[in-house]
Amino acid sequence: MEDPKRLEEGSHHAPIRADEKVEDTTTELSVDKSERVTTEQKEPHGDENPILLKKTSKRVATLDAFRGLTIVLMILVDDAGGVYERIDHSPWNGCTLADFVMPFFLFIVGAAIALALKRVPNMKSAVRKIIIRTLKMLFWGILLQGGYSHAPDDLDYGVDMKKIRWCGILQRIALVYMIVALIETFTTKLRPTTIEPGQFSIFTAYRWQWLGGFLAFLIYVITTFTLYVPNWSYTIHHHHKSDTFTVECGMRGHLGPACNAVGYVDRQVWGINHLYSQPVWIRLKACTLSSPESGPLRPDAPNWCRAPFEPEGLLRYTRKEIN
Repeated sequence: MEDPKRLEEGSHHAPIRADEKVEDTTTELSVDKSERVTTEQKEPHGDENPILLKKTSKRVATLDAFRGLTIVLMILVDDAGGVYERIDHSPWNGCTLADFVMPFFLFIVGAAIALALKRVPNMKSAVRKIIIRTLKMLFWGILLQGGYSHAPDDLDYGVDMKKIRWCGILQRIALVYMIVALIETFTTKLRPTTIEPGQFSIFTAYRWQWLGGFLAFLIYVITTFTLYVPNWSYTIHHHHKSDTFTVECGMRGHLGPACNAVGYVDRQVWGINHLYSQPVWIRLKACTLSSPESGPLRPDAPNWCRAPFEPEGLLRYTRKEIN
């Protein structure tokens, strides 16, 4: 008769012979039970949801929301500005709804730079990324706003290099981003990690940023009020003829559309054929009786009303760096 002590409980295993060791069987059972328990712990039950670790995002939700609202505003003024021109860009002096778009974008760029460059572990890598991103924005800006794409009016592509527009919104953002990001990168280690309370602590901690902004402001003011602007002329090409107009200046410090230093710098650097050919100053009272709406030119409209002007010009980059 089989010894009940040598039978496995609740199983139909063969009887253990006298020469076999009970310890080996007990060890194998304990290993099997431990493996089974481990497997059950790994496999979640049907009524229990597995625990998932949510990856934390490094993006700032408020900055993304503000960026989205700014894009909505940009689309609104671009599409509706032609119909409701009171929300379009101001012809010269003044501020309308469309004039807030560029400052908003530059504020977003500046805030993103400050957040992204809090710590710069590798200086060379950071500078390389800044240069590459700047070149990308310059490329897309020239491609989209240089005259290569004729959409939506025409579905053809191509540009005359003699009339390509070098300046634009993306180009301005790109160069301002490069200058500000490089200043932030090279001065990160010179800036204290914590700002001590005080009336002038914000100035002492960010003294290099304030210095860069002051130099940009100084360049803009000195150039605007001291640069001599001579007479200049431009040509409008029609189908069978060309008309040349002359704008009389010969002055310094003029802040009007015709003889300001900003336009003179762009005409000398880029060339008059590479400037924006449809400036919004044509809606001024001096140019049309329908001001501030678009309308036919006045019979006594000055010659500069038809002249090209670059709203994203070179000297304006200094003001945007301050922004």
